[in-house]
Amino acid sequence: MVLLKILKKLKQKEKEVRILVLGLDNAGKTTLVKKFNGEDTHTISPTLGFNIYDLEHRGFKLNVWDVGGQKSLRSYWRNYFESTDGLIWVVDSADKARLDDCRKELHLLFKEERLAGASLLVFANKQDLDGALSCELIAEFLNLAAIKSSHWKIVPCSAHTGDNLLVGIDWLLNDISERIFFIE
Repeated sequence: MVLLKILKKLKQKEKEVRILVLGLDNAGKTTLVKKFNGEDTHTISPTLGFNIYDLEHRGFKLNVWDVGGQKSLRSYWRNYFESTDGLIWVVDSADKARLDDCRKELHLLFKEERLAGASLLVFANKQDLDGALSCELIAEFLNLAAIKSSHWKIVPCSAHTGDNLLVGIDWLLNDISERIFFIE
């Protein structure tokens, strides 16, 4: 218990959080992270491994891991779970055909003990496209209500335009802060 308090105080002093960005391929994970970081998003290739970003926002040091979502890479996701404070799950809101796969993969993640308690932000991405599903429908399809081991929130967004990215990131940081930095 004493060690836990020491680790929390060190983390509070640094205000460093580790965020894992996952989702199926072509959901917009890399576009989302690059847009948040103010980078050009016009020429993005599929992530064939992972990208690490050290970002700052609201006085927090964000260690962001953007991991490829191709089916062949998903078995490697577990290698990135250690010390994850927050998980951003990115959903392509216009890709109705893969919502079942999306739900299965998300629920597999929360069976992992190393992710238990991590704050979950679901970005319902590509809301700027015709036919994009609402957050309510996506939450229902993904069965988010069944996730009891973590706080979660779903936010509509467009990684392309940047709409609502800060709303989601701010919620995630607030939730992590309440759970990690201010608990004695």
